[in-house]
Amino acid sequence: MAGTNTELEAATRAFEEHRRYLQAVAYRLLGRVGEAEDVVQDAWLRWRDVDHASVDDPRAYLTQVTTRLAIDRLRREQRRRETYVGPWLPEPVELEPDAAERAELADSVEMALLVVLETLSPLERAVFVLREAFGEPYEEIARIVDRNEAAVRQLARRARQHVDERRPRFDADRGTRREVTARFLDAAAGGDVDALMELLAPDVTLVSDGGGVVRAALRPLEGAEAVARWLAGVATRPLPEPSIEIVDLNGGPAGIVRSKGRAQAAIVLGVEAGRIRAVYLVANPEKLQTLDR
Repeated sequence: MAGTNTELEAATRAFEEHRRYLQAVAYRLLGRVGEAEDVVQDAWLRWRDVDHASVDDPRAYLTQVTTRLAIDRLRREQRRRETYVGPWLPEPVELEPDAAERAELADSVEMALLVVLETLSPLERAVFVLREAFGEPYEEIARIVDRNEAAVRQLARRARQHVDERRPRFDADRGTRREVTARFLDAAAGGDVDALMELLAPDVTLVSDGGGVVRAALRPLEGAEAVARWLAGVATRPLPEPSIEIVDLNGGPAGIVRSKGRAQAAIVLGVEAGRIRAVYLVANPEKLQTLDR
């Protein structure tokens, strides 16, 4: 246990060195910024009180603690999400500029991937994230999740196959995505059904998350006409002092709709060959708070 002020200061410096990494792990496991921050704070409390002389590798120790805390929280959250009103989407997050430049990290917070990760068990999700996003060796993952290496390899293989079968593959070209996002936001804001129909792929899917707090579609909408008309209907609802901006959310260009400066919705698009294949619309106010920080 950290005793003297000098020991506590050293422990704090060691923790802060790894905080962003721990936050990144926790967010990919939980899909919520606030919950990830809570987990990292709990990890700090564990770290503060441990005998630091007994810890050979602070990063490995903190990764283990953070991952296990996140798995426990995810198990509790999965039960709560069974009663969630409408579809559940991950909380949109703005990446730090240097992290956004690292393709592998940006890819691992892509909205479409996080949606698929929700269908994994907490243990499968932890193994997948540690291996695929952060490249942790199987031996280390086994120690983190308290399983033998053979079991971890099997979990990783099963999780990867599950994700590969369900994850839609969208274009990664940022210029195209930004251009399509800008055109989409203009058309949606103006309620222009014809312009939306030109942008939407025939088999487009829209998933909206209002959390039962604000009005949203209670099930995914499919097909260009259904999606375009729903979006046009949303545009008829007046907002005081509305504004729309394009920012980087979850590794790519996305739109934020604001009213009097406060976020009302975040819109992330899945674009393929210049057409929109998926629309992820987060309107639950609880999931927009970090965008107003």
